[in-house]
Amino acid sequence: MRGLVFVVASIALAVLCWGLYGPVLHRGQAAMSDVPGEFARLRPFVCVGMAYFAIGVVVPIVLLATKGEKGNWTARGIVMSLVAGALGAVGALGIIMAFTFGGRPSFVMPLVFGGAPVVNAILTIYWAKKFREVGPIFIAGLLMVVIGAVVVLVCKPGPPPHGPAAVAHADAPADASITEEVETEVEQAATASANWLLQILSIATVILCWGAYGPVLHQGQAAMHHSRLRPLLCVGLAYFAIAVIVPQFLLVASFPEASSYNFSGTFWSLAGGAAGAIGALGIILAFNFGGKPMYVMPLVFGGAPVVTTIEALWARGGAEGMSPMMLGGFFAGLILVISGAALVLVFAPKGGTPKPAVEAAVAPVP
Repeated sequence: MRGLVFVVASIALAVLCWGLYGPVLHRGQAAMSDVPGEFARLRPFVCVGMAYFAIGVVVPIVLLATKGEKGNWTARGIVMSLVAGALGAVGALGIIMAFTFGGRPSFVMPLVFGGAPVVNAILTIYWAKKFREVGPIFIAGLLMVVIGAVVVLVCKPGPPPHGPAAVAHADAPADASITEEVETEVEQAATASANWLLQILSIATVILCWGAYGPVLHQGQAAMHHSRLRPLLCVGLAYFAIAVIVPQFLLVASFPEASSYNFSGTFWSLAGGAAGAIGALGIILAFNFGGKPMYVMPLVFGGAPVVTTIEALWARGGAEGMSPMMLGGFFAGLILVISGAALVLVFAPKGGTPKPAVEAAVAPVP
């Protein structure tokens, strides 16, 4: 019973942290931007990298130096773990870009948490050479994720009814010419279409990167004889290189952006990065206390988008301004994505019974 309590508590920690990851990071982007209504990109990304460096590099170094761990360093293990870290960092950048192009956590994160497990399962099946064992329920889960994703995008909640766009429209001069109004509307429509496409590309990048993260890290962990801290250390170093060094170089060299480090933006961006890393720790703890991937991961991937959606609706002041049909469609699509991801995870072809030390590597880390 005690072990079950710890498993449930660990799952709850992962669900809460991963569910709040997107909204918290989104808030940090907005606070760091020097242009009202826009979102910073590089500086919040640096903060995410710094948070992951503290949790994924400093902590493992201290534990390895003081307590040690089974396993050893190998060239293949280092390379695969660094690649996994690079995938995680690029995925984090994809989240930031999706928000920058107008995406909101209420639909970006459900799509990511619905799509990443599908990529994870397909890549794992490919490496295990078990495509012949794919069953109809697994295929049905894939279709549910795709259909649900389309419905979520079509019915996604818009900005608050009295947001900046409404205020700007109200303040427009009454004597503006019809020609200027038409040109403005055409420009806004073109920008919205371009941003929508960039949102989709950014979300797809996150799904591919975070979906591939688990299987790749699994390879690195196995090559290091099932060490946990050594692969995590490599992942943290990759995050530091991609999410801290590269953005800082770009900010100084040739890609300045209208943003600045301030207390609010830095705090929320660091909190977002910490939420991603602590959520991954919750997964590892759930496995260590006896939890099994077949129910831990569906619960996490199913619960995190619910937390994100609740937070998003709370932040916008509820469902005001949304028709019952659109609101019902959004939640129906959300349920399809979550249910489909759970079916994909549960009914994916299994090899043998994985060793506990390996099971912790199957979760994608934001």
